[in-house]
Amino acid sequence: MLRHVFIHLSENKRMRRWMETSRLTRGLTRRFVAGHTLDEAMQVCRRLQSERLSATIDQLGESVTTTAEAAQFRTGIEGIYHAIADAKMPLTVSIKLTQLGLGLSTELCEANTAMLAQIAAEQGSRLEIDMEASDCVDRTLDIAEHMHQQYGRVRCVLQAYLYRTEEDLKRLNRQGIPVRLCKGAYDEPASVAFPEKAVVDRNYLKLARMLIQDGSFPAIATHDPKMIEGALAAVSEAGRKKEDFEFQMLYGVRRDLQSQLAAQGYGVRLYVPFGDAWYPYFMRRLAERPANVVFIAKNLLRA
Repeated sequence: MLRHVFIHLSENKRMRRWMETSRLTRGLTRRFVAGHTLDEAMQVCRRLQSERLSATIDQLGESVTTTAEAAQFRTGIEGIYHAIADAKMPLTVSIKLTQLGLGLSTELCEANTAMLAQIAAEQGSRLEIDMEASDCVDRTLDIAEHMHQQYGRVRCVLQAYLYRTEEDLKRLNRQGIPVRLCKGAYDEPASVAFPEKAVVDRNYLKLARMLIQDGSFPAIATHDPKMIEGALAAVSEAGRKKEDFEFQMLYGVRRDLQSQLAAQGYGVRLYVPFGDAWYPYFMRRLAERPANVVFIAKNLLRA
């Protein structure tokens, strides 16, 4: 129930305007958001590198309403790649296609995405294409395939709570397109997604085994120790080396687990978001793990 409440709040435009502009919320996001500027995000990435943790940087924002907004996001993301090149750090960049105009025009979005995929390829970096709500999946997969065919150096997110994901994973594995596997963070109807957490967990483990067995440089995105244990068992069965896959986690979530896996020699890449449009992302983090609400409340009381 609490999960649905937070996801509903993430879509409330009036609440979003107040939260993103109020002085009262300035310190609220520090746990999960690296800062408001790219410089702040890069500082976080340097600190993480010193702790043997890598990162994928995300400029927060989604569902633009004009071509000018989409172009502005594309320019901002180009700036992230330039910062990565200057820093000479093994970072990647994550994007949401709706911030590049997917809701306006598939052709517009693909043109913007192609400019970024070309930069990623030229720099030897990677463009990580996030998955959004279920009505975006087909167009997202089509664009990811086109980018892979033209430039390589892309990875696409798949969500284990969708019924269709097993077939989508087979489709991407056949083409050698790297996949980041997560559970899913949107409020989907039972007609398209497994409604029960236990069923999602079982499907996640099933898909993780498939990805580890047949996928290209898999990214196992989870904070759940049981999912990690299952993934490592599949890694052992498949004979994969530690450098042939990576775990991905969110900045600010399960820092203990991140450090533990890195100390054991596993690749761990954190999803490091920054920017002013933080509200939807922040509310989905609360929806995923209600314990985060308690953590934030304690820190607010200390302030």
